[in-house]
Amino acid sequence: MEVKRERRDKVNYYLDMAEVVGKRSTCIRKHYGAVIVKHDEVVSTGYNGAPRGRKNCIDLGVCRREQLNVPRGTRYEMCRSVHAEQNAIISASRERMLGSSLYMTGIDLRDNDNYVEKAMPCSMCKRVIINAGIETVYIRDTQDEYRKVDVQEWIDNDDSLAAAYGY
Repeated sequence: MEVKRERRDKVNYYLDMAEVVGKRSTCIRKHYGAVIVKHDEVVSTGYNGAPRGRKNCIDLGVCRREQLNVPRGTRYEMCRSVHAEQNAIISASRERMLGSSLYMTGIDLRDNDNYVEKAMPCSMCKRVIINAGIETVYIRDTQDEYRKVDVQEWIDNDDSLAAAYGY
C-alpha cells in the first residue's frame, strides 16, 4: 500500500528553518530566528543573542529589560541582544539580499513556548530590513499560519512618524 505524504509548502519550510535557527537564541524571554532567502537559496540566518564575546542573558540568568520593567516595544537599547533579523542581515552581502525574503519566527518562553503573538520586527529592524533591500517578510503566527509583509508598505506607511512599536 502506497502512503501519500503531503509536501510542506515553501513558506512554512523556510519558517520551520527559522524556528530551528531560533533555538540557538540566548535570550531568556523569547527565541527569535530569521532566515534570508533569495531564489530558493538560503543567504543567511540569525537568532537573537548578545554580541560576540559578551555574556548572554542565559549565562547571566537575568534580563535587564525585565529587571527595569521596560514596556514591550520600547527602549531596545536596554536589551543585551542583537535581534535575529539584524544578525541575519549582518551575515549577508547586500547584493545577495536585494530582492530577497526574510522569514522569522518568535517563541515566547514565558508563554509555554507558544509563538509570539502578533510578532513584528521592531522599528530599528524595519529600518535595517528596508536598507538591506529585502522585499518581503514572512512572520509565523502558528505552526502553519503566517503573515506576508511587503517591505514597501513600511516605506509608504512610515510608522516611525506615528510612534508604533514592534515585537
